[in-house]
This record gives sequence, structure tokens and C-alpha cells, in this order.
Amino acid sequence: MHSGERRGKHPGGGNGRGDFYPVSTPIYASTTFSHPDIQTTDRVLGGEEPGYSYARYDNPTVRAFESAVGSLEGLRGPARAFAFGSGMAATHAALAATELTVGATALAAEQLYGSTATLLVQVFGAGGVETRFIDAYDLGLVEKRVAELKPRAVMVETISNPLLRVADIEGLAEITRAAGVALIVDNTFGTPYLQRPLDLGADIVVHSATKYLSGHGDLTAGVVVAGPPYDAAVESIRKLVGGVLGPFEAWLAHRGLKTLPLRMGRQCANAREVAARLQDHPKVAKVNHPSLEDHPDRETAKRVLSDAGGLVSFELAVRAEEERDAAFRFLNALDLCVKAPSLGDVYTLAIHPATSSHRELSPGRRERLGVKENLIRLSVGIEHPEDVISDLEQALERF
Repeated sequence: MHSGERRGKHPGGGNGRGDFYPVSTPIYASTTFSHPDIQTTDRVLGGEEPGYSYARYDNPTVRAFESAVGSLEGLRGPARAFAFGSGMAATHAALAATELTVGATALAAEQLYGSTATLLVQVFGAGGVETRFIDAYDLGLVEKRVAELKPRAVMVETISNPLLRVADIEGLAEITRAAGVALIVDNTFGTPYLQRPLDLGADIVVHSATKYLSGHGDLTAGVVVAGPPYDAAVESIRKLVGGVLGPFEAWLAHRGLKTLPLRMGRQCANAREVAARLQDHPKVAKVNHPSLEDHPDRETAKRVLSDAGGLVSFELAVRAEEERDAAFRFLNALDLCVKAPSLGDVYTLAIHPATSSHRELSPGRRERLGVKENLIRLSVGIEHPEDVISDLEQALERF
């Protein structure tokens, strides 16, 4: 990822005229942008000339962040990145860009962020879209369902939340491309450090930039990365719906992005150590991490990812009737690890998926998906791994 490390640091630094320019991207806190004459304004608003006119359409600080993300994703030609006010706003725009309208069908991985599943069922469902959920790790089944249902879009995650299944993006892309179906990949857990889905054949990539891309827990943002024919639709949806990213948040996100390779490298290494130690603990029933020998997608992960990721999830070894209480006791016993419903920050975060990321799903559906009441998700930070492991071990002894 050496070229990615280089690309993530430098785009958007400034290209001012004269004998100086700002090393740090300026924050353009302006609603509107004026031009030397109204004819120029007319051309800019009409798309005949590049430039800035109104903050809901574009902003130089936001564009600098988008350019940096696009560079990391290895964009070529007319493809570009579009920043949004949140990951869910970005996901909505990506799905809408595939023309999910009345009578259309979407095919989505069963292992999917709870809010994304709810968005498909409740919001798009209310508009006449049918969503079918499928085991996205069975390529034969995916190929069969794509042929039967003729969906407009297939939606998967690079690494699933919270069981950390790894999708074969290259294999899925062969199926969707042959059928003329859009493949949307949520690369929040992977980031361009681990994978560039467009290089593997995906059509649209989505990020919750709140997480790893910005990496410091101080903003909410989302990104859609797409080329023709979807890029124009994404841009239009952003303008009309208005889910734009503000310049202050864009500046923070861009600053955080510059250290993505450093953070991800340390987080992946720490997660491998944490997973290995937890696997041997008598109070842990099961550990999920793509680096482990018993992970169902270990071979796929080695082929499509450059590392195994910074997330670890595990089940506590307790009786069924005690699962939620035990999970809460464990989380409350943590000292160093932060109890908070997010991920990708520089500090280690621990959460109970059944009451956070997958809270909106019914208990029966969570059980079918394997999101049990005794499941804990860790977003491993950049602390010394022994400090994190020590905190986990003392909490396991106390709960």
C-alpha cells in the first residue's frame, strides 16, 4: 500500500497563485462564491465551467477531502468521490443512484449493518422496492438469485458487521457484471488500506467516514465513490436531498485521512494479537477475526484483503439465560476500553451489537444471523496491545 500511503497525505494541500500556498487545506466557511462577472456565475451554475457557486453544490474544502479519498481508492477517468453528512446519507444516495424505484428489487447480504437493512426495508420498501436478503458468501446461491430476481442492485460489506465475514468482491462482481446489476460495496470496515473494491469490479463504494477514514471520533461523515453511469445520479441526489458535508467536518476528515495507513497498520496488528489471546481464554466461547485459522472466510480474506482488519468480535462463555446480563457486566468492568457505539477511532471501543448496531432488528432475526446476546464487538485502537489485552482479561475475570 505504499502508493496509497503517498496519495492519502498530499491531495488538496493547495495550489494558490503567487510565491506561497497553504500547506494545510483552508476551511472555506462560505455559503456562496462570487465570480468576476455574472456570465462566469452562469457558466459555473450550468456546469459549463468548473468552479464553486453554492455550498450545497460544492465547496473547496469538501472537494479536497473528496479528492484525497478518490486518490486512495485509485480512481481513474471520470469517476470521483462524493462526501455526505453521514454514512447513512451516503448509503441512501448510493442505493437511490441505482434507480431503486417502484417494482424494483434489491439483493442484500444477510450480514449487513442493521441500519442499512432497516433503510432498505422501511424507506425503500415504502417506495415499492422489495429487498431480499441472501447468504452473500455462497457465490452459487448469489448467481442463482440474481438470475431469478433480476435485482437493480446487490449490496454487501467488505467485512461484515459484527461477525466479520469477508465477501469475495471479485467473485460477486463477475456475477453482477454479467447480469448488468450494480454492485454496491460498503468498505467502511476495510478502507482503501485493506481493499479497493472498484479494482475488483464493484460499481459503487460507500464509506461511513465517521469511522476509520477520519479516525478520531470527532465528526460524522460519509462518502460515495462511483464512476459512470452512477456518479451523475449520486451528485444530483446530494444536491436535491441536501445531505452535504460541512467544510469544518471536511477539514477534520481530511486531516484524519492523512494518518490512515499508520493507524490501520497498528490497529490490524493489535487486532491479530487480541484475537489470538482471546481465543485461548476459558471465558470466551468463540472469537471472530479473519486472521484466525477457523474463520470461514480466511482464504478469501488472504486473497481480497491486504490485512485482516482492526475489528474483533467474540462470544462470552455463559449460559443462554445470562447472555445479556453477562455482556453488560463485562462491558461495565472495562477500564481502558471505551464503551461506545462506534468504531475506527484511535482508542479501543467495545460495544454490545444486539443493543447497538443491530438493535433495530427483531430478536429472532438477530438470532438467525448469529448476533447473540453474549456477543461483544471490539474496535481495536492504537494503544499498546498488552494494555488492551490486560484490560480485557481483567474484565473477563470480574464479570
